[in-house]
Amino acid sequence: MIDLRSDTVTRPTSAMKDAMMAAPVGDDVWGDDPTVNAFQENLAEQAGKEAALLFPSGTQSNLVALMAHCERGDEYIVGQSAHTYRYEGGGAAVLGSIQPQPIENAADGTLPLEKISAAIKADDFHFARTKLLALENTIGGKVLPADYVLKATELARERGLATHLDGARLFNAVVASDIPLKQLCLPFDSVSLCFSKGLGTPIGSALVGSQALIDRARRWRKVVGGGMRQSGIIAAACQYALDHHVADLADDHRRAARLAEGLAKLPGVEITAQATNMVFVRFPDEHVKPLSAWLKEHGILIELLYATRFVAHRDVNDADIDKVIAVMEAYFSRH
Repeated sequence: MIDLRSDTVTRPTSAMKDAMMAAPVGDDVWGDDPTVNAFQENLAEQAGKEAALLFPSGTQSNLVALMAHCERGDEYIVGQSAHTYRYEGGGAAVLGSIQPQPIENAADGTLPLEKISAAIKADDFHFARTKLLALENTIGGKVLPADYVLKATELARERGLATHLDGARLFNAVVASDIPLKQLCLPFDSVSLCFSKGLGTPIGSALVGSQALIDRARRWRKVVGGGMRQSGIIAAACQYALDHHVADLADDHRRAARLAEGLAKLPGVEITAQATNMVFVRFPDEHVKPLSAWLKEHGILIELLYATRFVAHRDVNDADIDKVIAVMEAYFSRH
């Protein structure tokens, strides 16, 4: 199957598996896993932060970051479209007793500065305490403008808020903008980085920040069940991806643009957005069900809804993109 549902479907390469199997390991809960320790130190250095902490998933990394920044009854400002609010099971509220204050994202994925400012509560016992601004980069495949990030985080600091970045696809932003990881992380107090999407690891995310924040995060990671034992096999995969797979994201971006170009020529098909490795498409209602069956019959897997997302990734090659376009063209030539 040509699976375009998400870049989370990527699989580790043979070389990555070899690195995992060769990794020296220890008990990471005790701090004894040398591969985990080396990876965390290396990632923290590349991100320009004091420390890093390995997690099984980005959902858990984001949750623990929010819990490390906020106390029970505090509030964080977040976009309506952000993963930490919309797609991570309400964990901040359910497990962290942290109230989300969602505001509408602008078309470019940003949170308008005036809306951020208006959402910050006064220091009054009637209100939850606004403690944190959480942004996401990329969001919907779009790279947040660098000047906007600086303005938003400066506003947060001026108003006494900490800042967190859900950087699940920040490496896509690194490649698309040609801005180093350290520079993109610099404005934020904490950043969550995922390695199991376009970078191809089978599991693994990491949180970077100050040593004090990571110390708090380590405690919360244990509370939510994220402490792992011989997790050097995961860290080895993440380190391999960091060393060998980041530059490859440019191919995903190129293929997504090629796919958008091909789909845009089809009758009645609207490309609503294309950025980095994602293409968002709108199909006429009457074609949704038959087109879904047609694609599956031809070995193409997507989540075909009224507004559909196609995601290019390292397990999809140029020939696959050409096949998807050809299969779509064949369908519309018959209808």
